[in-house]
Amino acid sequence: MTDSYFPTVSNFEDLLSTSFHGETNAACWKRQLKGDFEEIVNKVQFDGNMIELTEEMLRGLYLSEDAQLARETLLNDMRLLSDFGAEPILNIIKNYERDDVSFFATDVYSFHVDRSPIPVDTFLCTYYGASSEILLNSQVQQKILVPEIREELKKQYQATSQEQTFASFIEENFFDLHYQAVGNFQPISCGNGNLWRLATDYPESKSLPCVQRAPEENDGKKRLMLIC
Repeated sequence: MTDSYFPTVSNFEDLLSTSFHGETNAACWKRQLKGDFEEIVNKVQFDGNMIELTEEMLRGLYLSEDAQLARETLLNDMRLLSDFGAEPILNIIKNYERDDVSFFATDVYSFHVDRSPIPVDTFLCTYYGASSEILLNSQVQQKILVPEIREELKKQYQATSQEQTFASFIEENFFDLHYQAVGNFQPISCGNGNLWRLATDYPESKSLPCVQRAPEENDGKKRLMLIC
């Protein structure tokens, strides 16, 4: 399904060089990865919602041959991105924290865009478990432009000290980064093993930022994900 909407490439160099403009705001290095990533996930025991895996932790795991292949892929991806100048983070995720707000959640389960003060893109790859999801910009509406939502936000703003403008209130609380689907569009799954590059919201960007969200976990199944 990615071929229909976003450029697909076969190597890391082409992923970096793909031009973003307008609604072309994501590119996918499609891969069929070898190795047992599930074994790595199951070998790491931790409390809490997630844990970050370092290179030292990965190398310290006693793994089968199939899982060793998976480990080498993880280490190589982290090396590729680090050499490019990014700061990759590899996580095993049980679940993310959710906002305790039914009206306007700003957690990662909500469709959102990433913002940066400098020209930089988001890279992500789900190796195991439910994968991230994308919607086209033509399929979404910024939540702050929905009349009933905007009216409620104004009420919240008026209840504050009002030492800031309404626009600053919106931006500082990240409300302007969140979107909702228009119509019954099905999100595009990023799939397992694919390395994605997603456009962010930064000054003078030539493309719209890519709208994404974290998926609902599958029956408590953990996720193994790299992001930077």
